[in-house]
Amino acid sequence: MKTLANPTQRLRLGFVGGGLESSIGATHRYAAHLDGHFELVAGVFARDAQRNLAAAQAYGVAPARAYADFQQMARAEAERDDGIEAVAIMAPNAVHVPASLAFLEQGIDVICDKPLATSLNEARTLLERVRQGPALQLLTHNYSGYPMIREARELIAQGAIGDVRLVQVEHGSAFGTHPLEQQGVKALTWRTDPSQAGSSSVLADVGVHAHQLLRFVTGQEISEVSAELSTLVPGRRSDDNAHVKLRLSGGARGMLWASFVAAGHRHGLQIRVFGSSGSLYWHQEEPERLELRHQDQPHQVLRRGEAWLSDAAKHATRIKAGQPEGLLEAFANLYSDAAELIRARREQRPSSPLARLCPTAEDGLRGMAFIDACVRSDQDQGCWTRVD
Repeated sequence: MKTLANPTQRLRLGFVGGGLESSIGATHRYAAHLDGHFELVAGVFARDAQRNLAAAQAYGVAPARAYADFQQMARAEAERDDGIEAVAIMAPNAVHVPASLAFLEQGIDVICDKPLATSLNEARTLLERVRQGPALQLLTHNYSGYPMIREARELIAQGAIGDVRLVQVEHGSAFGTHPLEQQGVKALTWRTDPSQAGSSSVLADVGVHAHQLLRFVTGQEISEVSAELSTLVPGRRSDDNAHVKLRLSGGARGMLWASFVAAGHRHGLQIRVFGSSGSLYWHQEEPERLELRHQDQPHQVLRRGEAWLSDAAKHATRIKAGQPEGLLEAFANLYSDAAELIRARREQRPSSPLARLCPTAEDGLRGMAFIDACVRSDQDQGCWTRVD
């Protein structure tokens, strides 16, 4: 069970992005504060000066610590005795690497939204810098924070469904069904701009979540892909739908569907893993439920909060069974994991093994390698393409 942090030991946190109009910014704020591990004290919340100051005021941040840009923020905070110890980056994709580098250079730990970068080469450059230390680069693949996803990972590792043979994972959302970017809607404008989103908008936005979920649950890597990337909304500058056949490192086969034009869907993230003796099924819109279907035994429905679940699932749980937990709690689990990793680094001690489930720059690089391989496969008429 989660415990609240001592208020005197909260880590000082800064934001890049997350202004008053940002829905993901609100999610980060709730998640960072839920378990009391962080205190928001600085940021560059918006490019517009007035909106930046308005956000700082609303969040209780001193006006002097609402900066004009992330370079200024990184330098100024590093010089303060009470400067930030970590920064959360939730700006458009093209900002992720330059902002991360600015803070890493100052020894400030980074918590960044996915995807890690806009290209594979950019991701490699960032990872090389991370490996030089000392600061950490963590990644908010928040769905791996769900207790029942961590339970699924444990069950597969223990052989509960036998050898993994097939994986079906999908993230079919509807937020791009209409070309709202052509009406100036900000959230879609940058997401459908290849210069800001990267070479595949749909994979960078929702596909990497499905990719990371598959890797996290199965413990296998994707070795080859055969991909078709499509633009289904007329006039759109980017792709908005992807069908990808997968070959996994352990010999399993799979399919990944990613879309933001799945009309009628709301979120649409789910995973099915089929083994030699059974299967697992999880759907993000019913996150407390995990189906374990044995081939030759009665099927089971496992639920969050029960005493017989794994330590990994219990560690990610706050309240008793029957009282629902959801997205914000899962996101907060990553922030709690991040806090433990950051404190362990700064205190020069081993971190909790359960906190090491938090995604890192290594995971981000693998996500960018997956996108790169899918783009190359699509350009080669869907030919099988190795994931570098």
